[in-house]
Amino acid sequence: MNFNLTEEQQMIQQAARDFAQAELLEGVIERDNEQKFPYEAVKKMGEMGFLGMMVDPKYGGAGLDSVSYVLAMEEIAKVDASAAVIMSVNNSLVCAGLEKFCTEEQKMKYLKPLASGEVIGAFALSEPEAGSDATSQSTTAEDKGDYYLLNGTKNWITNGGNATYYIVIAQTHPEKKHKGINAFIVEKGWEGFVVGKKEEKLGIRGSDTHSLMFTDVKVPKENRIGEDGFGFNFAMAVLNGGRIGIASQALGIASGAYELSLKYAKERKSFGTEIINHQAIAFKLADMHVNIMAARMLIYKAAAEKDEGKDISESGAMAKLYASQVAMDTTIEAVQIHGGYGYVKEYHVERMMRDAKITQIYEGTSEIQKIVISRAISKK
Repeated sequence: MNFNLTEEQQMIQQAARDFAQAELLEGVIERDNEQKFPYEAVKKMGEMGFLGMMVDPKYGGAGLDSVSYVLAMEEIAKVDASAAVIMSVNNSLVCAGLEKFCTEEQKMKYLKPLASGEVIGAFALSEPEAGSDATSQSTTAEDKGDYYLLNGTKNWITNGGNATYYIVIAQTHPEKKHKGINAFIVEKGWEGFVVGKKEEKLGIRGSDTHSLMFTDVKVPKENRIGEDGFGFNFAMAVLNGGRIGIASQALGIASGAYELSLKYAKERKSFGTEIINHQAIAFKLADMHVNIMAARMLIYKAAAEKDEGKDISESGAMAKLYASQVAMDTTIEAVQIHGGYGYVKEYHVERMMRDAKITQIYEGTSEIQKIVISRAISKK
């Protein structure tokens, strides 16, 4: 196995690193404090090709591989996890599903502006009573012949307020259970579609998370994705790829906190020497470094398998499970290494600790990842 990055991958990594430092670092604390969406940065991310990285250029994308995508995600998340999740949703949950499963007409109408960054998208699966359980959809889509009538509520939708196009999962045939679920492309502004309040969150406060309400929304038949009843399989396929994006976000949070801690430990002195010379601190940094490297390898493996067309349900779940735990553990230790300074906003690590927690929850909780993994290994 070759662990060396290609020249192109190294260029993508450096471009993302430069962008994060130049465009995201300044103002990141203010955006967190005020829950401000990074409008200008997201626009520039689109111009640089970061919002449709794996999409074919004929649909407005950059045509890159999944490894390049996780490299860019890590660099963005090192500085601003909120910008990273905006990027992840548009790439992994929206563009990837549209490119793989939509008709040519749907791709030209919806995928092209999403992949080019003209607009951003959202993925609406979670519900108040169902969370990430795609089999339990209370939102309904009643077949009315040439259109569907959409009714229901979706919760915790990233990009919910700023998206232009939404992929909405809804139940059409309750008697068929998960085989009666459909996926639809819904446009903001359609009659009966209301974006609810913005959620007050612990972390990733620069991204917007909203509830969505649908009351007799007419969705044209041509906006259904795939055949009737394909929605559950669509959601599962999209979530498999989405886990790689969230794992990469978690990795970025962890590696960002580690780099800040290493720098601080080399500068901060106590008892006559830099604190990195104290074994208690040095061992923390060593553990952080090893865990981050292990998470990175799991993510690279999952991304490489995705590019090879392999089933990534197990490898994606493993990467997401482990990387999110590493993000949580690393940021907690980063605050500890910084001491009192770690508890104030100026040093960034307290924000990273808050941002890390969500990586254990969205795209399926850690417990869900263990279910996916255990099912996979039971079949071997």
